[in-house]
Amino acid sequence: MIYTSSSLAIIVFLVMVLGTVALSFYLGSKAKSSAGYFAAGGEIPWFVNGIAFAGDYLSAASFLGICGMIAFYGFDGFLYSIGYLAGWLVALLVIAEPLKRLGKYTFADALASKFQSSGIRSAAGLSTLVVSLVYLIPQMVGAGALVKPLLGLQYWQGVVLVGSIVVVIVVTAGMVSTTYVQFLKGGLLVLFSLVLSIMVLNRGLTRSEGEARTVPQRITVDEQKNKYIDGVRLGLKQDQSNVQPVGRVLELNGGKTSTGPLGPISFLTELSGAKIELSQTVKSTQDGKPVVEYAPRVVQGSAMMAPGNHPTFQGIRQQQWFPKLDFISLMLALFGGTASLPHILIRYYTVKDQASARKSTIVGIATIGFFYLLTLYIGFGAMVSGSMDP
Repeated sequence: MIYTSSSLAIIVFLVMVLGTVALSFYLGSKAKSSAGYFAAGGEIPWFVNGIAFAGDYLSAASFLGICGMIAFYGFDGFLYSIGYLAGWLVALLVIAEPLKRLGKYTFADALASKFQSSGIRSAAGLSTLVVSLVYLIPQMVGAGALVKPLLGLQYWQGVVLVGSIVVVIVVTAGMVSTTYVQFLKGGLLVLFSLVLSIMVLNRGLTRSEGEARTVPQRITVDEQKNKYIDGVRLGLKQDQSNVQPVGRVLELNGGKTSTGPLGPISFLTELSGAKIELSQTVKSTQDGKPVVEYAPRVVQGSAMMAPGNHPTFQGIRQQQWFPKLDFISLMLALFGGTASLPHILIRYYTVKDQASARKSTIVGIATIGFFYLLTLYIGFGAMVSGSMDP
């Protein structure tokens, strides 16, 4: 894909960044102690903390990953959303109040005070660093992928830019600035996702003219990692070829050409009865070079709204028990993983008492659940947008 920078996008980005950094320096002047720096002095309102939970948890990786997976594989992407959200019930019922009751700055402090063991403190600190590093990588990948088309920068430049901004925000005011920045981020992310979902529903579904495209396209990758589509190098000039987009509605229920604006339920009903053009991939080797061919495939909408399309979940449709056990194992990992993320656990120390910890968790669950519901419509809307790049 060829990216061009936008002056308006750059201006909006700079305004947001400068405003956020200014807020961080202002709040940093109010943090006078270690408790204020690491735990915001326990003075964050529970509603703000709840939205900040959503801002912490929902990221570029969540938005791009879930929506993209739904667009390509249908309901399977939403299964991840269910697993992520269910993990918050574990946080609400098992962790929120007991952790706050211990009255420590960090999870490692809480464990050390309970078990009187320096080894446990070291293990908790080490696991925090490892989990944070692993969790940080997809966030930076998503940040670089977003900044690249937004500002016209190189991928690595986007990663360095976003990483530097985050470091400045955290260092200047600690948990105080982090909380309010995440509050703004979570609120804006849900708001704009709602706007996108409304636009998808207002557009409805429209049948595309013509039969499914039947000519495969071939991608060749040389030793320098340059990509060639049908023999033409990708990404040099505006007039060069790109992968032909797919994602069209070929047939609607009742022979309609367009549905017009739809409601949330009627959108899913109409999509279920539609025939959709997606892509399939065939990989091979030619003259020692990897070759990928993309060709269209026509699927029923109802098939995309059932689990088992993604390779990870194909075992759900099989009769053997072990693929189903793999699925259960994945869901358990999502349940437990959410409740044990370090940047989620520490947020329980930013409110004043156990009741506030519980309330903020409920607000976080409601906000995150609403966001994941919106990703279902954004993902399916992208699936039939006619601009899917295989």
